[in-house]
Amino acid sequence: MSQLVEVRVPDIGDFKDVPIIEVLVKPGDTIAVEAPLITLESEKATLDIPSPVAGVVSAVKVKVGDKVAQGTLVATVDVVAGEAKSAAGKVGVTEGNPRGTGDTAVAPKKSGTTPVTAPSTSAAAPAVASAASFTGKPDIECEMLVLGAGPGGYSAAFRAADLGLQTVLVERYATLGGVCLNVGCIPSKALLHVAAVIDEAAHADAMGIRFAAPKIDIDRLRTHKAGVVGKLTTGLSGMAKARKVDVVRGYGHFLDAHHLEVEETTGSAQEKTGAKRVIRFKQCIIAAGSAAVHLPFLPDDKRIVDSTGALELPFTPKKMLVIGGGIIGLEMATVYATLGAAVDVVEMQDVLMPGPDRDLVKVWEKQNLSRLARVMLKTKTVSVEAKPDALLVTFAGEQAPKEAQAYDLILQAAGRAPNGGKIDAAKAGVMVDERGFIAVDSQMRTNVPHIFAIGDIVGQPMLAHKAVHEAHVAAEAAAGQKSHFDARVIPAVAYTHPEVAWVGVGEDEARQSGRKVSVAKFPWAASGRAIANGAEYGFTKLVFDAETHHVIGGSIVGPNAGDMIGEVALAIEMGADAVDIGKTIHPHPTLGESIGMAAEVEHGSCTDLPPPRKK
Repeated sequence: MSQLVEVRVPDIGDFKDVPIIEVLVKPGDTIAVEAPLITLESEKATLDIPSPVAGVVSAVKVKVGDKVAQGTLVATVDVVAGEAKSAAGKVGVTEGNPRGTGDTAVAPKKSGTTPVTAPSTSAAAPAVASAASFTGKPDIECEMLVLGAGPGGYSAAFRAADLGLQTVLVERYATLGGVCLNVGCIPSKALLHVAAVIDEAAHADAMGIRFAAPKIDIDRLRTHKAGVVGKLTTGLSGMAKARKVDVVRGYGHFLDAHHLEVEETTGSAQEKTGAKRVIRFKQCIIAAGSAAVHLPFLPDDKRIVDSTGALELPFTPKKMLVIGGGIIGLEMATVYATLGAAVDVVEMQDVLMPGPDRDLVKVWEKQNLSRLARVMLKTKTVSVEAKPDALLVTFAGEQAPKEAQAYDLILQAAGRAPNGGKIDAAKAGVMVDERGFIAVDSQMRTNVPHIFAIGDIVGQPMLAHKAVHEAHVAAEAAAGQKSHFDARVIPAVAYTHPEVAWVGVGEDEARQSGRKVSVAKFPWAASGRAIANGAEYGFTKLVFDAETHHVIGGSIVGPNAGDMIGEVALAIEMGADAVDIGKTIHPHPTLGESIGMAAEVEHGSCTDLPPPRKK
């Protein structure tokens, strides 16, 4: 006897309204457990949603372009009754695991249909035996091993050392900082600052100050970028030495639950020397991060780069294509367009920059679409042909040009994928799903109690500031403290010009979910500092729960938005209401006071705007 089982989207972190870019099954398909059903794309990663049961697909309830969140019905699967009952039993939280699936939204059960949620990326799995056993002699022994020295990794190592644990830190790069510091967050911000300076110089003409057109010295620009990175990496190296953290350079992979083999690397890149060392550890924190998704249909050509390659500034192209309209793609489009390239952006979805409310993105578009040569929405890249003098790209979709387009440089910015499948975690008994994510509990423990995992590798959102907080929790838990990752919200920022920053529940999300909220917006056209800075186009918006009156979300668009969004995050964490925020005295004149004024708008006490309409 068979039974229909509903498969729903699991816990995917703080992301809501994530678009589907591919549906991988159709009615009548026979699927196995963990078979991917759909592929989602956030602004920083792609994610497959697997089936928790085996059977025959009865119906697919979503399509490409739909936006989903935790609890969205994906498909119904026809399974045998016994397996359906077993699968339904899997739904819920693992005992003692606050980050499990206990809060997963499941629709009321219909007659003959069992609701089942797909496996969560953030719920710790039951322990399994180590799949391997190393019997050789280790070269190094330590109490704590940290694999990966990005913001999460070095923070975990430093915190563990501060708590008295003898710590070894393994990193493949020549310097600490991982992708973020060496080839990601920091160098991109150095270049975005240069772009902002060029923009400001151009805008100064309207104020009576005229500069000559900028002359770009690409070599000196690379040197500037390297100098910014070098100052930070040198500082990290010094802090590691001060804490007596032993840094071992190379690629690490597990031999068993207490041994890691490191293939040593050398040079400024990551060339393997052939030498290997084995480290025995009592406890371990996996901070192996993620890697840029490489689209399989793109040819192997040095003119086709990911974000790392784009940040190397190989040359200033005359014409450039950015594949992907998320944060990474738009940040790099800003840089290259300001340096003089004609930049096209192609995006499969119907919007740029998914994530923040659309009214923020509209402001960004008004300020930026003129700097881009062309934006193609609801359009995908079909093929790329590498010619000696150009890359010929064919598109398909609503806004696709009829003829193939020639480009000098292509940036593929289609998200990032976790590195969980690259470290032989199975040999340590650590469970890694087919997407490369490692499930953890609220103390960042994996299914193997003495092995923790943090950062991109444990799920969305893939952000450095989330990883750092998880790192502290993991190190403190390993040292015996009762630390848990229980952040209410995690802010996000697009470091474009203008910046777009948001945190918590967005207005669009609240409206779509039917949640009763009150929204207060303070336009920067009423801010003296914004007007003086030429930024009166921006605004600050706060979202309040209609019943509790607590602030539950906020967003800002304009210069330095990312520097201000932390106050909103703190207000949400502290359970503040409009009076708490509005009665907090903010310095004047600043852009930051717009947060207090937005709260006054909600409270009805703002005197910097026309009087509110009487209800």
